Formats: sequence, C-alpha cells, structure tokens
Amino acid sequence: MKHDEKSQLQKGAAGWFLLATLGVSYVISGSFAGWNYGFAVTNWFGMVIAVALMGLMYFCLVLCLAEMSAALPSAAGGYRISRKVMGDTGGFATALAVLLEYSIAPAAIVIFIGQYLEALWGINGPLVYAVFYVVFIGVHLLGAGEALRFMLVVTAFAVLAIVVTLMALVPHFSFANLAASVHFSSDQQNLLAFDEVSVWAALPFAMWLFLAVEGVPLAAEEAKNPAVDLPRGIIGAMLFLLANGLLVVVFIPGAATAVEVGDYGAPLVDALDHVFGEDSVLAAIVNLIGLTGLIASFFSIIFGYSRLVFAMSREGYLPRFMSAISSRKVPHWALIIPGVIGFLCSLTGKGELMINIAVIGATLSYALQSVSYILLKRDYAELHRPYRAPGGQKTAYVTLALSLLALTSCFAYDLVAALIALALMGLGVGYYVLLGRRRA
Repeated sequence: MKHDEKSQLQKGAAGWFLLATLGVSYVISGSFAGWNYGFAVTNWFGMVIAVALMGLMYFCLVLCLAEMSAALPSAAGGYRISRKVMGDTGGFATALAVLLEYSIAPAAIVIFIGQYLEALWGINGPLVYAVFYVVFIGVHLLGAGEALRFMLVVTAFAVLAIVVTLMALVPHFSFANLAASVHFSSDQQNLLAFDEVSVWAALPFAMWLFLAVEGVPLAAEEAKNPAVDLPRGIIGAMLFLLANGLLVVVFIPGAATAVEVGDYGAPLVDALDHVFGEDSVLAAIVNLIGLTGLIASFFSIIFGYSRLVFAMSREGYLPRFMSAISSRKVPHWALIIPGVIGFLCSLTGKGELMINIAVIGATLSYALQSVSYILLKRDYAELHRPYRAPGGQKTAYVTLALSLLALTSCFAYDLVAALIALALMGLGVGYYVLLGRRRA
C-alpha cells in the first residue's frame, strides 16, 4: 500500500541505539513498581521461575518481531504482518489488542506518578494527571527527533537510579533474606522451594519487567535503516531488560527480604529505607530520580500509541483524519485523542486495574503476532528477510504457548480487569463490523 507525502512520518530520526533506548524506556517503570507484588503470591524462587518464563516469552517474541519488522517495516508494527497473513479482520484484532495495551498503560503510569508526587510533595489528583498528559504530548508535538532525544535523557536518569540502588544494596545481600517466605512453614523454607500454582499466579507481575518492549517496531518509519536498526534496537533493549530483571529480582529482596518486598509500594526506595533507615538521604535521592522511570515509560508509550493509531487510521481501521500529519511530521490527532481517553481512564485512580487491563491486551496481541509469524513463514517463504529469528517457527510456538499461559493467569488474578478488557475489545470489534471494515 502506497501512502502520499501528507501521511509520511519523519524518516531517519532514529538509529539503532535510540530505538534500543526507546524499548528500555517503554518498560523501565516496571522496575520501580509492580513486579514486586509477585512476592505477595509466591516465594522468591517461584518469582524467579515466573520472571524466567516471561523473559523467555518476551525474548522469543522479540526475535520474531525483529524478523518481521525488518522484512516489512511499518508504523503499524507487528499487526501489519497479521493483516498480510490473516486478512483485514485478523489484522484489526491484533491491532486492537495492542491498542488496548498502549492506550490504557499510560493511564496507569500517570496514576503511579501522582502517587510518587504525593509522597514527595503532597500533590496528586486529576490536575496532576492533566498536566503530565498536556506537557508530554506537547513535547511529542515538537517532532520525533526531539521527542526521542528527550526520552534518551529521561531513560538514562531512570537507569542511573536503578544502578545506584543495586550498588548500595549489594553489601547487604543475604541468601537468608531470599529464602524467607510466608508461603511455606519455617521447616519448609529453603532457597529453592516453590509451588507451581503460585508461580502461575505471579506471571502477570513478572511481565511488568518486560511489558511493552515489543513497541520498538512502531518507530519503523522513523528509523534510519529499518532492516538493520530494528533488529539491533529491539534485541539490544531486550538483552538489557533481561539483565536488569535478574539483578532487580535477586538484590532487592536479597537485601530487604522477599516477604517485605511483596508489600512495598516503591520497592527500590523502600528497600533502601529498610537497609539505611527511613531518613536515608540516598533513598530520598533515588525516590526523586525514580520518578524519571515512570516518566520515561509514560512518555515513550505515548509515542507508541500515536504511531499505532496513525497506522490504523491510514489503513482505514480508524477514521482517516487521525492519520493527519503536522508540519513537523507528527501525527497530532493520533497523539491527542488517545491522550484524552487515557486521561479520562486515569480519573478512576485505579492504577493496578489499568495495568491489568493493559496486560490482558498485551498477552492477546502476543498470541496473535506469534500466529502471524508462523503463517508468514509458511505462506511467504520467498519474502526477503534481512534478519532471521533463530529457531524460526519453534521460537514463535514458545511465545504462543507462554502468552496463552500468562493470559489464563491474568483472568484468574483479576476477573474484573478481564471482563473490562473483553468489553473494550467487544466495543472495538463492534466498531469494525459496523464501520471500520468498510474503510479497510
């Protein structure tokens, strides 16, 4: 499909390093809040298994997306391939699942930002949410290059906060802290004890250490050399996140005990308070810098949803005006309209509910994109692929199996979020049947 110049994004704005940074920034907020709630449903080794399973799922997904996005680079990301191999309806279903994840996640993150600001300076609420949406959508409206460079700086501060925290906690690490658990009696507590059901229950929390890294291909049309930069960028981001996830899950509970970490609202800061006392200057500094981690993810996921909405509109799934491009080559309506919807969702104040809805959309999209990869390999073997995923279809089958396992865990953990997610997907399908299918 050819597109006129009025629907073209700013090409050449990002090399592989900026794309990798984008992938990290999508996810980095998950290190500051959320993952630790897994310790409320399982013990340390159970959480390690959950993180390993979800890390494997995301790594396999990233390898498949690297191949698909290099072969068919588009702001549509993985759903363009879904449309190619499963038709308009399959493409829309995949895009809708991704849109559910990317439009709801910023609402959750801005709620968490408000909680951080309340702890720091006593300010929170709808006005805070509105200011963050207006300011950071405004930065995106300046242009893709400006937005990505701003994101690079913010992400660097967030990573610095994690590094400083881990370095401070390493001398206080103890295997006894890891073994402590409320899930086993004192005579059963050992480092390698775990329960299969509790591992299954912890999967949604383990996902928070990697959630949204798959959004790197949404910047395909702004990459300098998509065939090279997209695989390098998304794989580089995933390797960093795997290392980061391992260090966080080992050293935070290793210094503060796995039992206590499950109750923390801000695990990095609270772990420092546990070790150095509640008046710790270091904890206060990390708390302030840690706000940048939430801002980085908030900012970058706004970038992701705007490119997705732009592509869905350009291809007829959404009203055509939403793919309009400003003089700075920015899809302004695709930034603003989902931002208004996200702000309205944030008014619920229920951050964990919003995240659980986003996770359900994510797992559905992973399953659909895995199927798309399998069909692409089968039906389009002649397609030129600058990068080929190790393992081929086997890699996609691993992603498919683990994403379905994670999806069942999401439904079991938060049925309300699951029902809301299904209702939103139903509304989207209804729109497509009545209007979108005629335009696509």
